[in-house]
Amino acid sequence: MNRLATAAAAALMATGGALAQSPEEGAALFATYCASCHGDAATGDGVMTGVLNIEVPDLTGLAAANGGVFPRARAAYQIDGRDPILAHGGEMPFFGDLFDGEMAAFKTASGQPILTGAGIISLVLWLETIQP
Repeated sequence: MNRLATAAAAALMATGGALAQSPEEGAALFATYCASCHGDAATGDGVMTGVLNIEVPDLTGLAAANGGVFPRARAAYQIDGRDPILAHGGEMPFFGDLFDGEMAAFKTASGQPILTGAGIISLVLWLETIQP
């Protein structure tokens, strides 16, 4: 992260960081934008799975697949389109533009700040709550 981005993230975190982010807001966003593919319980069984050419992942196992630690950065980067960066998109649509309005920062498990859209943070916070 460059110095300007680091300074911006630090300033946001010093002022409370996540302004209106919450797992509850994330649950509502998930129901609206994600459940059709990932399913209401995020287990990969959404109503669109029958017409997709890919297997939709079970999002309740993200922490288990990462040594018991929820991968906040990887989840945020997947939603906002930074991971993986592909010239013509990937299996999952990019939602970064949809949640681009208010930017906010939050920390990964290692303490590294991430600057992304406030809605994406809410989605990630909710995904973290549904890990067994």
